[in-house]
Amino acid sequence: MKNPNFVLSLVVTFAGTTSALANCDSVRMAEPGWTDLALTTGIASVVVEGLGYEARSNVLGPSVIYESLANDDLDVFLGYWDPAMAEFFSSYVEDEKVDVLRQNLSGAKYTLAVPQYVYDAGVHDFADLAAHADKFGSTFYGIEPGSNVQTMAMIESNDFDLGGWNVVESSEQGMLAQVRRAVSREDWVVFLAWAPHPMNVEFDIAYLSGGDAYFGPEFGAATVHTHSRVGYSDECPNLGKLFSQIAFDVDMENEGMGYILNDGDDPTDAGTRVLQNNPGYLESWLEGVETKDGQNGLAAVRAHLDLDS
Repeated sequence: MKNPNFVLSLVVTFAGTTSALANCDSVRMAEPGWTDLALTTGIASVVVEGLGYEARSNVLGPSVIYESLANDDLDVFLGYWDPAMAEFFSSYVEDEKVDVLRQNLSGAKYTLAVPQYVYDAGVHDFADLAAHADKFGSTFYGIEPGSNVQTMAMIESNDFDLGGWNVVESSEQGMLAQVRRAVSREDWVVFLAWAPHPMNVEFDIAYLSGGDAYFGPEFGAATVHTHSRVGYSDECPNLGKLFSQIAFDVDMENEGMGYILNDGDDPTDAGTRVLQNNPGYLESWLEGVETKDGQNGLAAVRAHLDLDS
């Protein structure tokens, strides 16, 4: 199994160079290159900037993100998927190396999937994959390095007789391009899939059962949580309050991810569109939150989004 920390030495220095000494004038965030987390980080960045703070975000592997939070090189991470990430990163919570600010999403799922025509041909469960290794090319398609640890652990353990398989690691967009090519030809492909995500609309896909030991029950049913470096809410209480109140839902994320994937928006532009279309979210997020200079936070963010013009 490839060590999920293998990118640490390559990237952690970069994370540190962006930080200087932590203060409350800016918010240092990161996301692992997943569109849902790019979007939620973009949404948070729009709100943070509307309050008069600087928002900074890097794309880093999950292992690097957690080491950076533990080392005070990052402030906030909006993307702890539970239980999918629990086996590998729950120790940061248990050992009090990070603080849990809130659950920010429910109704998510995260596991392996196949096109519906493959499912209809009899592949319903992880246990069905090995019998069709030739059609799949003994290959799983994953996303960024460090984000496929569950599948790699399954291969290393030879569970479901999958010990001879391999994982193609590229990126979310690279994986989706491979799925798109396979579906256009009705080729067989098995890949990492999750919701919320526009892939569930673009493709007719079926999630595989049987992966509970790696992805959790009910097709990797998940909640997503916001974590911060230890003590962040005490040191920066206004921002800590904000991040303890920001929460998302599946419909909102599907909308915003479509702006990124289909319209080519960058995450902050997509986040701006989501909030302009759904300004009601701001009231609960900004209750009791002020701007950097102590003014009404809700009024400032609404003005930043041109909602009152």
